Amino acid sequence: MNKKKVSLKDIAEKAQVSTALVSYVLNGKEKESRVGHEIAVKIKQIAKELNYQPNYLAKSLRSGKTQTIGLIIADISNPFFANIARIVEDEAKKNGYTVIIGSSDEKAEKSWALITVFLNRQVDGFIIVSSENSEEQIEYLIEKNVAFVLLDRHFPDIPTHFVSLNSYKAAFDAGVHLIQGGYKNIGLIAYKSQLFHMQERIRGYRESLAESGIVFHPAWLKEVGFDTIDEEIKVGIDEMLASEFPVDALIFATYRLAITGLKYINALGLKVPDDLAIVSFGQAEVFDLYYCPITYVQQPMEELGKTAVEILIHQLKEPHDEKRQTLMEAQLMARDSSRPKAAIS
Repeated sequence: MNKKKVSLKDIAEKAQVSTALVSYVLNGKEKESRVGHEIAVKIKQIAKELNYQPNYLAKSLRSGKTQTIGLIIADISNPFFANIARIVEDEAKKNGYTVIIGSSDEKAEKSWALITVFLNRQVDGFIIVSSENSEEQIEYLIEKNVAFVLLDRHFPDIPTHFVSLNSYKAAFDAGVHLIQGGYKNIGLIAYKSQLFHMQERIRGYRESLAESGIVFHPAWLKEVGFDTIDEEIKVGIDEMLASEFPVDALIFATYRLAITGLKYINALGLKVPDDLAIVSFGQAEVFDLYYCPITYVQQPMEELGKTAVEILIHQLKEPHDEKRQTLMEAQLMARDSSRPKAAIS
């Protein structure tokens, strides 16, 4: 069926207004052009009824914009990042943007390859979950005046727009929660990484012990490589349990570390929390399906994703505005895996 493409003129005729007015409304400029609310609603309704589809190619040729955003996440297999990607995509769509997604798999060279591809595709801006050793990439984007926002991870020495979790406070609260439950020998398994958010989680954990007068023992902290998680977690847990001061509780700094660690704890025949209490960063349905529901640090995914899009779109409109740097708070969701020692029969 040869259906005629609906034009702005068609909508204007039906709404009995000028084509320019229709253009202002459908491009989201009704407030700037002082178009009345009722007329704007009417125009949008008619456009919907006529199934109007904007010509993005013509629009991008006129404006020099492609209405696309490049989203680079660290690991698409991690439910946290998969959910963040969906939230960013939905929020961008509401604002007339399409999102192109790539996963760096925690590798700087893959992150750079994605940045190059997205720049060649002329994305209007980036939302980036940084990988280790990617500082030069961020500095390159600054030098080239490319709009971007760092999400979840940022570099404190490089002034950028970012939205992230207060990782220090989240880890501190996790430690305090366990201490208040009667646990004294608390271990942390984190990534071997100089990324700021990971270092902040380690700092928060250690501060929670120090403030409660608990002497930290180096055997309680294990930092594992991204590519050697399975082997290093097994060795780390073995060493923690065999140390002079065996751990009675464990904090996992990420979801992936927790899943790997819990598999090994099961293989050892240890019971949670009777033998070992558990708290983890990163929420996932699997934590509630475990035989002992896992206590986790709930990160405000919805707010993180939406705020990243909001900051980027504002930056595209007002490139010279001050840097927006947002830290969000986590909430500890207490489950059976960290119930107080007195309650363990």
